[in-house]
Amino acid sequence: MTPKQITRRWFFEQCGVGLGAAALSQMLVESGYAAAADPLAVRAPHFAPKAEHVIFLFMAGAPSHLELFDNKPELAKFDGTLPPAELLKGYRAAFINPNSKLLGPKFAFKRYGKSGTEMSELLPFTGEIVDDIAIVKSMTTDAFNHAPGQLLMNTGTMQFGRPSMGAWVLYGLGSETKDLPGFVVFSSGSKGPSGGDSCWGSGFLPTVYQGVQFRSGGDPVLYLSNPAGADEQLQRDSLDALTKLNKMRLDVTGDPEIATRISSFEMAFRMQAVAPDLMDIGKESKETLELYGAEPGKASFANNCLLARRLVEKGVRFVQLYHEAWDQHSNLVKDLRKNCLNTDKAAAALIKDLKRRGLLDKTLVVWGGEFGRTPMVQGGSDGRDHHPNAFTMWMAGGGIKAGVRMGETDELGFNVTKDRVHVHDLHATMLKLLGFDHTRLTYKFQGRPFRLTDVEGKVVDGLIS
Repeated sequence: MTPKQITRRWFFEQCGVGLGAAALSQMLVESGYAAAADPLAVRAPHFAPKAEHVIFLFMAGAPSHLELFDNKPELAKFDGTLPPAELLKGYRAAFINPNSKLLGPKFAFKRYGKSGTEMSELLPFTGEIVDDIAIVKSMTTDAFNHAPGQLLMNTGTMQFGRPSMGAWVLYGLGSETKDLPGFVVFSSGSKGPSGGDSCWGSGFLPTVYQGVQFRSGGDPVLYLSNPAGADEQLQRDSLDALTKLNKMRLDVTGDPEIATRISSFEMAFRMQAVAPDLMDIGKESKETLELYGAEPGKASFANNCLLARRLVEKGVRFVQLYHEAWDQHSNLVKDLRKNCLNTDKAAAALIKDLKRRGLLDKTLVVWGGEFGRTPMVQGGSDGRDHHPNAFTMWMAGGGIKAGVRMGETDELGFNVTKDRVHVHDLHATMLKLLGFDHTRLTYKFQGRPFRLTDVEGKVVDGLIS
């Protein structure tokens, strides 16, 4: 058709669909249902946030609240006796017969800080920061086995395939750094979490939002360094060619996974220049290394805590540290002592370090596992089973009211009796601190909008400053 034959009627007849598609594409991008040109671009939340970053110290395996935070003299008094029958009505344990004998706390409690907060003798360093943290003794969950419990704590559901909390946060806020992933994961302890990679996966969100697992020694991710015979210019030329082809396909399909691929290739290229220096904690002062108990070149929870601070300084949005070592069905005394020795000093150092660097006010730090442990014994006289009815977590920074002591459990530490906080409530509160109404941070999938808190969750205003 020649220019003279292009009429107004022809234009709208032939091009209307294309204009509509263009408009629809833009609407989908703005609504979060399609890939934007930069899926990690910084976005404004629903209202002014108190926190801009999150560090989640996930004590996978479930620490015993009864030995660490929730002192129960009555449990010690009734050690070796059967629990009240009415207490066990409808209760389901993971492994033990619920009608097992009660087990008194294995460690003494001390008072710490100006507040005189009671905590275990195993937590002297956390005792030094006790006035900077909010302790919630009334946490509850729906799961009593590790994988479902870890998935619920990390994704808001016990089912595989849902986006993790870090993915939701990155989807909602975007990333402040172009040289590093916006969501980074470390793992220490005896093994990885029972929930596997799904604990930091993106689920049905574009995979650009999933967590990237870093190693705490050597290259942070495998194959980051160029192979022999490939220099930087060759790699840059290859990436430019790939990016051009991928963008051509992205323009045609709008597939968010193509945008993820482009972003991942470019980020890996930039990480080659930034990551090795970032991961070299040997450049920290001797005083800082001693504060954490970190040792350059030696993988540990302490090193990971120090790296978490360095990542937040570089603009990483969400950092999660898994320490899978807390599943004490037996050897409670020996292993709990070891776990606290490996984590207490570094967790406290992280709060101190963030505070002195002016980062704590905008960094939300969360400590806790997937559930608690039973007041009843397992493993002879030296273990506890999984317990979803009550457990303890603590939070600091990022808009958290310092010094709060929230919640109570009954005299045996079995059930919550005051200020119950469900996992969904924790998620709603964390999102509120990050500037989100948890009911409005949604993503449409399979015909309906999904959210981290599903159809539940209420903000715990008493934790917010």
